[in-house]
Amino acid sequence: MYRVLALVTFAACACAGAAEPVAGPDIAKGQAVVNQVCVACHGLDGNSALPVNPKLAAQIPDYLRKQMMNFKAAQGAKAERDNPVMAGMVAALSPEDMRNVAAYYGRQQLKPGTAKNKDTLDLGRKLWRAGDASKGVPACAGCHGASGAGVPAQYPRLAGQFAEYTEAQLKAFRVGQRANDANKVMRTIAIRMSDAEIGAVADYAAGLR
Repeated sequence: MYRVLALVTFAACACAGAAEPVAGPDIAKGQAVVNQVCVACHGLDGNSALPVNPKLAAQIPDYLRKQMMNFKAAQGAKAERDNPVMAGMVAALSPEDMRNVAAYYGRQQLKPGTAKNKDTLDLGRKLWRAGDASKGVPACAGCHGASGAGVPAQYPRLAGQFAEYTEAQLKAFRVGQRANDANKVMRTIAIRMSDAEIGAVADYAAGLR
């Protein structure tokens, strides 16, 4: 009887231990890393001043963490996302640091951009909402959401991002310069788009809220 009771008690304790929640990211530590490593290019609040550096405020933390990990070369292997500047920035960051930074920036308030080219607004809206079936280009909203908010852990937020940055990334996907998209999804889409279409949809996304 006592042996059975002891086994039951042990099992209950083991289950309780297994159910303990994993500690969440440390926002304060994330801010400390941002102050040391990220602030010069992306700003303390994630709203960078220059289009060459993307806005990180309100970005999906899982996506940001993945990008940082992709910039970092592992054991002499080439990084999944080739960028010498970012490789240097993340070289000394641990997985925990990246998680904390991503969580910190994800909590910041985005200062959205605006669509600036009225002449391409209709084309950008069409591509975002419906794509172009004749070219096999799906609607951007299908993955990034109608409002451009993205899908956690899968597709980034594009609403309010610098049009210049989004355009540059689409062109990088198109020529294979950027190749860290799962199943070549973005490379497959971008290669079917013209410069005009890429520019139009990037500008449209900048104005989304």
